[in-house]
Parts: sequence; structure tokens; C-alpha cells
Amino acid sequence: MHFDAAFSPASLAQVPALARAAEAIGFDAAWTTETQHNPFLPLPLVAEHTSRLRFGTAVAIGFARSPITLAHVAWDLAEQSGGRFILGLGTQVKPHIERRFGMSWPDSPVGKLRELILALRAIWRSWQTGEKLNFRGEYFKLTLMTPFFSPPPMPHAPVPVYIAGVNTGLARLAGELCAGYHVHPLHSPGYLRDVLRPAIAAGAARAGRAPQAVALSGTVMVATNRAEREFTRQQIAFYASTPSYRPLLAHHGWESVGAALSSLAARGDWAAMPGQISDDMLAAFSVSGPLGELAASLRERYAGLLDRITLYRPFVPGEDDDGWRRLAREVQAEA
Repeated sequence: MHFDAAFSPASLAQVPALARAAEAIGFDAAWTTETQHNPFLPLPLVAEHTSRLRFGTAVAIGFARSPITLAHVAWDLAEQSGGRFILGLGTQVKPHIERRFGMSWPDSPVGKLRELILALRAIWRSWQTGEKLNFRGEYFKLTLMTPFFSPPPMPHAPVPVYIAGVNTGLARLAGELCAGYHVHPLHSPGYLRDVLRPAIAAGAARAGRAPQAVALSGTVMVATNRAEREFTRQQIAFYASTPSYRPLLAHHGWESVGAALSSLAARGDWAAMPGQISDDMLAAFSVSGPLGELAASLRERYAGLLDRITLYRPFVPGEDDDGWRRLAREVQAEA
């Protein structure tokens, strides 16, 4: 099992030291998010200041970008790093795409993301082989690529693509087309086992692939102390208030909690929301214990379910380095 780090630097100036420290700790990969900062800008610095660490986005918002802009940045990062870059894409949800990014929401989010991945591969194939670019879909039509705009071939093409999702449609798409699937932090082992992994297997079977070809990368909520326990309760409440997560709640019989959270969120009563999250829900969606002692719980909980684990807390050099080091070593150990 791979053990990865979440990077959330306050500024790009922090990235070189952060990257060097993560590689020294023993993390297998580092992931950036698209929240308060651009997810791609730290990554050339990660590549420059490490030699082994893989890195990628978890995630960049695919629907906020054109295929060609994504293709170029992914190609350049893969070339710079000797093939260590992983492109992780997500759809976001309709209000954010329309009101935060100012873009249009597709009639079929799964269909548009499928097209985006296929368009990326068509662009990369054109650059790698000289094949004429001729991609025609419902959302993208790409038919022009001249030598002036084509980077030279490289040994690291195509770039591995992961996608993120919560429900079965995107899980099936990952099985069909992707190198990996980013499991949302709001998940449970039961939902992984009973819902997501079968959906990935179904998508893989449809494409004639083995399910094992898709790496499952999961971000896991943890509570290492009382303050973090309450923060985790707040995060669960925030995510579970969104209708997209209702299938997960329904899988555990907590549909009414989701409806109550949505109602509170609509009224802006954020302070009341964590109180809806019971200790049973906290245990289903997170792992508790001191940082350096979480390995046994993580391995028992996710053996056979996840290939990569990232904790839902950013890695900060100098904050419990010994705990991180021990956790990385024990999670990565062969069973």
C-alpha cells in the first residue's frame, strides 16, 4: 500500500522545502488540490526539488479548462519530472462550475469527462506520433495541430489520468478509461467494497480491462486529538449536506441526516450542522488515534480496498516528523 502526502502550502516559496521534506520522510507521492490556490503551480517546484517522489493533482477541475491547456501542462510536468506526474481530474458540482468558474454545466457530466480524457489522449497521441488530430465529440471538436504548436515526443507518454468521484457513474468511467480513481474523503470501507469497487470492475469489464489496472487512491479523514475530532465532525457535516453524497448516506441508512444537513445549510445555520453527526457516523467515515499509531487501523480498514492512502490533513515539515515517518514505513510495509 502506498502512503502519500497532501500538500497545502500557503505560498509557492514554501514548496521546495516542503517537497524535500516529504521525500525524506518517505512518502510515495504528493497531491495538490484546487481550493485556495492553483493546483499546478507548485508542481514544477516539486519536480525540481525531488528525485523519487511522484506527484499530481487531487484534483484539478477538468470542467474549468480546455483539453489543450490541460494537455500542455500535463505533458510539460511529465517531461520535466521523468514521468513522475499524475493528472488527477474532477468535475466539481454545478453551482461551483456555473457561479465560481463562470462555465457551463454539461447535460452529462460523466459524458463530458469521458470526452475530456479521450481528447487529451488524442492530443498526446498527435504529439507523440505525428498522427493528425481529429477528435470530434459532443463537447469538444479538435482538428487543428500544427508542428509549431506540437512539443517533441517523450518517453513518458501518455500521462496517467486519475479521476475523482463519489458515485457509480464516475467510478465506472474510471474502470473504463483511467489509471486511477481518487476516492472522496467522505467515504466508508463498506461503500468502497459494496458500491465503488464493483462499479469500477463493471467499467473495466466493459472496456476489456482488468479492475486491477485502476489504482484506488483514498483520502482518509483522521482524528488524532479532540480538536481534530471536532474538525472532522464539521467536515463530515459540510460534505454530507450536499445532495451528491446522499447515496453514501443511504448505504448506511442515514438519508434523514443528509436531508437535515441540507436544510440547515440552506438556512446558513452552519453552527448546528456538526451536531447532526453522531459518533457512529464519525467512526464510519474517519479513523481515530495518535498519528504515529494509525498504521494498523488504516491497513486493517483498507486492505484490499485502497492502493494509495493520503490523510485528510496537510503534511507540514517539522510537525510530528517522527509520527509521519513511522506511519509511512508501517503503511508501506508488506503484509
